[in-house]
Amino acid sequence: MAHSSAVQAIIDLSAGICGGTACVLCGQPFDTAKVKMQTFPNMYRGFVHCFISVSRQVGFRGLYHGTIPALMTSVSENAVLFMSYGFCQDAVRFVLGSDNGSQLTTVQKALSGSVASMFSSLVVCPTELVKCRLQAMHELEKSGKVASGQKSTVWSVIRNVLKVNGPLGFYQGLTSTMVREFPGYFCFFGGYELCRSMFAKTMGRDKEDIGVVPLMFSGGFGGALLWIAVYPIDCVKSRIQVLSLAGKQQGFIKTFLTILRQEGVFALYSGLTPTLIRTFPANGALFLAYEVSRKFMMKQFDTSL
Repeated sequence: MAHSSAVQAIIDLSAGICGGTACVLCGQPFDTAKVKMQTFPNMYRGFVHCFISVSRQVGFRGLYHGTIPALMTSVSENAVLFMSYGFCQDAVRFVLGSDNGSQLTTVQKALSGSVASMFSSLVVCPTELVKCRLQAMHELEKSGKVASGQKSTVWSVIRNVLKVNGPLGFYQGLTSTMVREFPGYFCFFGGYELCRSMFAKTMGRDKEDIGVVPLMFSGGFGGALLWIAVYPIDCVKSRIQVLSLAGKQQGFIKTFLTILRQEGVFALYSGLTPTLIRTFPANGALFLAYEVSRKFMMKQFDTSL
């Protein structure tokens, strides 16, 4: 049964919240390692060295620094993303003159995801800035870029941004966030739908009935494609958001060229290993929670009508 646009938006938003929460709970330590290695690549020889060093110096809890803003980021991003994704699919159908609720191709769904990510970028950028600064605070102090012994909580970071840069300070890195999101989410949704379709064809089932493991693998595959495609852009974004705490940071193009000139191309891929390890459980959990909660809510609305 077709639902009204308002009901469908509520379902998509709520399912996105469930998916975003599951994603953070499964992948936070790997995300912390990624940000540390992106921002201070010379401090860590690799993913394992980063894990061991952080655990020794600040305890295992150091890998969970930034969990609250990470939850804020993931929940707000995925709520807006999946709600916008539904609207963007309807917009694609309208442009193509298709019936409301008709199936879109994988490419059309991927394009819908790209456009939806432009809306989610507006909520992602401020929360990611807070998250990245918290995750890299130990390295900022160790490198002398900020005074040591500073109180590092979510609210202290927020107050500092407001004091130094004002409300617009939360949007440092917005350009690189949008540059990352548009192609990234084309790969994300395209990879997810393509992988799901291949499983469905191999198993002789509908895409909605392929089971938990294929569904989670499809989510992980989409996430892996996203990060492989846009990882250098994400590295530049992290640098801008973290190092701007120590003073005025260059823009996207200048930061990108500075990294290439001073550190080489491989610095743009620092932290890729924990990111790819994280992406399968984290994005698998995201899509599993999204699909299961969405089906449940749609069934509840159908029953009540």
